[in-house]
Amino acid sequence: MDSKTRFSNRVDAYVKYRPSYPSEALDFLYTKAGFPQDGKIADIGSGTGIFSRLLLERGSTVYGIEPNDEMRQASLELLADSPLGERFIAVEGSAEHTTLPDQSVDSAVSAQAFHWFDIGQAKLEFARIMKPGGIAALIWNRRRTDSDDFAAAYDELLMRYASDYDKVKHTRLGPEQYASFFRDGQYNLELFAYQQLFNMEELEGRTASSSYTPLPGHPDHASFKAQLQQLFNDYQKDGKVAFKYKTEVFYGAV
Repeated sequence: MDSKTRFSNRVDAYVKYRPSYPSEALDFLYTKAGFPQDGKIADIGSGTGIFSRLLLERGSTVYGIEPNDEMRQASLELLADSPLGERFIAVEGSAEHTTLPDQSVDSAVSAQAFHWFDIGQAKLEFARIMKPGGIAALIWNRRRTDSDDFAAAYDELLMRYASDYDKVKHTRLGPEQYASFFRDGQYNLELFAYQQLFNMEELEGRTASSSYTPLPGHPDHASFKAQLQQLFNDYQKDGKVAFKYKTEVFYGAV
């Protein structure tokens, strides 16, 4: 499935159940990495606006670049009734063609999206739209599959039922890909801890927000749902299970 449309039927679950990001990571971007507090930032692959909102709360003007119509509309709805929306500009564009003018933003960020990009074309576009000295950041909430028995069992379930899980997860990227994106192959990495707690309904929603899991109507959906319920029953504590994340912030000049 085209990476620019594969989330179209998962927008509601994405809005409700995808994680936010630790405040410490935002603190780091603005105090250490070089994001200007009141500058202009391109959030490339902005999706439903989860990370854009965090940038807006820090005082930035944000250009949310998103090729998926349904996700871009969700980002506008998220901010429609908020004063933050006055500094949010939703743009129909992609990492390879943002449509922004040359040197029009101070910094650029991609949260949970860079693994969908054509790295070579995205590098050229990031460099084109940022002002000299601008810093780019690539951010993921990396679900820790080694944190506990539930995390390992959940990952095994995905391997059984999600046909392209191994092909699309961002962990397929490594130092070679990051070096090819950042200027002179030089970049830095900071790590932060984060987690979500779910009851069974929320776990189903979080699972449905991932582009590779079988949805209702898929021949494997009933079996997958039954196995997910069994996992929850086996590992829940006080009616909850945890997704534990390692939030990764790769940053540098492009």
